[in-house]
Amino acid sequence: MPPPVPADVPEPGALQPLLPADPSSLAGYRLLGRLGAGGMGVVYLGRTDSGELAAVKVTHADQADQADFRARFRREVEAARRVTSPWAVPVTGADPDAPEPWMATAFVPGPSLAEAVNAHGPLPERSVRVLGGAIARALAAVHAAGLVHRDVKPGNVLLAVDGPRLIDFGIARVTDETALTSTDMVVGTPGFLAPEQAEARAADIGPAADVFALGCLLAFAATGRPPFGTGTVHALLYRTVHDEPDLAGVPEALLDLVRQCLAKDPADRPSAEAVADRLTEDTPGSAADWLPAPVVRTIAERSARMLALPAIDPTAPGTASEAPPHPGRRRLLLLGAGAAVLAAGGGVAAWAGMRNGDDTDRASTPGKPTTWAIGLLADLSGPAGELGRAQERGARLAVEQFNALHKGDPFLLELKVSDDRGDRTGALAAARRLTSDASVVAVLGPTSDDTGQAALPAFEEVGVPLITVSAGYNLLTQRLPTSPPNTTVLRAIPNHIMAGTYLAFAATLLPRIRRPGVLQERTDDQYSWQYTGGVRFGFGQAGITPHYRVVPARVTDYRRVIGEMIDAGIDAYVHCGVRSTAVLAARALTELGFSGPRFAGQHVFDAAFLKEAGADAEGWFVCAPVADPVQRAADGKQKAQDRKLTQNFLTAHRKRYRTDPAFYTGEAYDAVGMVLAWLSKNAAKGPLTRKGLWEALRAQKYSGAMGGYAFDANGELSGVGTFVYAVRNGAYTFIGGAPALPEKAGKS
Repeated sequence: MPPPVPADVPEPGALQPLLPADPSSLAGYRLLGRLGAGGMGVVYLGRTDSGELAAVKVTHADQADQADFRARFRREVEAARRVTSPWAVPVTGADPDAPEPWMATAFVPGPSLAEAVNAHGPLPERSVRVLGGAIARALAAVHAAGLVHRDVKPGNVLLAVDGPRLIDFGIARVTDETALTSTDMVVGTPGFLAPEQAEARAADIGPAADVFALGCLLAFAATGRPPFGTGTVHALLYRTVHDEPDLAGVPEALLDLVRQCLAKDPADRPSAEAVADRLTEDTPGSAADWLPAPVVRTIAERSARMLALPAIDPTAPGTASEAPPHPGRRRLLLLGAGAAVLAAGGGVAAWAGMRNGDDTDRASTPGKPTTWAIGLLADLSGPAGELGRAQERGARLAVEQFNALHKGDPFLLELKVSDDRGDRTGALAAARRLTSDASVVAVLGPTSDDTGQAALPAFEEVGVPLITVSAGYNLLTQRLPTSPPNTTVLRAIPNHIMAGTYLAFAATLLPRIRRPGVLQERTDDQYSWQYTGGVRFGFGQAGITPHYRVVPARVTDYRRVIGEMIDAGIDAYVHCGVRSTAVLAARALTELGFSGPRFAGQHVFDAAFLKEAGADAEGWFVCAPVADPVQRAADGKQKAQDRKLTQNFLTAHRKRYRTDPAFYTGEAYDAVGMVLAWLSKNAAKGPLTRKGLWEALRAQKYSGAMGGYAFDANGELSGVGTFVYAVRNGAYTFIGGAPALPEKAGKS
């Protein structure tokens, strides 16, 4: 009989009370208790004003004082943010530069794989398959982001009813980046390390090391023990390098795959994506019953403890008191960590009812028109406030014109605005202020990629169409092959990968370009690596081989790296990064006497670049997904009918706002106009609902003031949608649309 557990040892997964020295709140999170603590810091359970739960990791002040520790923490945040997968726990907020650096991730109330196996024994074959397939897909996303996780182990896999989640990117590194690993330095968890990690062969540590660890994970899940046994660190490392794994008890159907994952030579291991394909779950049963009943009960008990936490009352700024309440934290918790826990008690039916309730026909009072709303989710007071306010003007103008022209219609329209302030941590709450309002049929937004990723769940939950004219992150519309397709977002601009491709095509129109230099800088890493990938593909289609360089964020002197690029013989410069670093690059290019053409993309295209770069911006070409309405109205090459639409928009904007429209105003005007055109056409057919609206909008072709919109089956813009501007005399001069195909190298 095991000895009794001391009374002061908390039950695994139990929320421990805050200590007197603990803060009660942090960066918008109310801290409810401790989830765990160690030598590095404390992990708290936090809750936002909108009810979302998060695991908030805070480092000790003495650790934060160490420069190398702060750098490692920053890398962890940056690495976690690069990975987008339903099977990786997302970062919801962070500040690596705070006096005590902190990071918040979505909270999963389930146990770790280590806890579950230790408490309830090995998992059955079907559970191992589902577990392995999901974690393999998470690792495929890690590797696609150019990272290696390097610490895949049972303690870093959390179990939820809707699937497992991979956590902890504390020692993840960019592929081929070895600064953290030096000779004789082993990084990771012995027993779940690849031989190349065990021998500290830094140059050999790549995605295949994660696949080896995944093989160890599968063996542990299936047998309840690590494949290289237990014991001292040195013994585990020796066995990993020299001994064969102990796979007794691994199901026969999985044995060959696990052996391949555990090959000593990295070249003999399958990719994570290949492992995911082979583990595709095809046995009978729903996603809700992939775990054994004892593990499900553990998850349910922990979920119940979280649901029993006291409620909080404050509302987010800008939320009207009379507005319908947004989904409560109980619903959010269950959706995020497995609503199927309550399936037997009607949880699934309740969810279906809530979703259908959002689509309920809204009856109008006899003689009084029904009021419907278009939502605007935008950064109106944050770093992209100028862009967000331009979109608000366009949307408001479209709604006002519609109401003026359709006074006799059975419904009126209004614009409901939610300011996300450009803050990822508050974007989901800002989105739910719109999606929880049953009068909102569609939403224009978001302004930026970051807030879009954070806000997306709000729209997917209730099926409200989200139309963006400025967020180019590819995964807003694209999904993994194993995931349901996008039925929420319509992207009215090219994604960043395609935008980079069209920029490269535009550059090939200059016949003297043979050796362009491409700089990827990592201030906004998702944007830069996607844009670089598109540029790489575009130049490749033209038969041109660029010279590539990568620089980390916070570099302030670009002369060294650009000087090296010039010495390598570049004849053009392409900046895959944000505006602030393009200014630094522009200065360096001028100081170094570079006279070739210079190119940049969407995140450089704003008035601030012209102001901050000054004379150094002259001669740059900037590609952006927006057209110039003044130029378009005066362009004799446009059809007379199209020019008239643009001129009508210009006239209305000048009358309403007494100025020419800013960039992105016309695109917002058209995006809202596209929704209003469909509503007007279908209003007489019966009561309007959200149901089916995304597909209806996706299928139509729309001609507006700034051109036409058509979308493919994934909700992506059909066509190029990219325009080229040259900086001349301190202003953007419209050149024309980017080409859909490149000029081949050697062709004049």
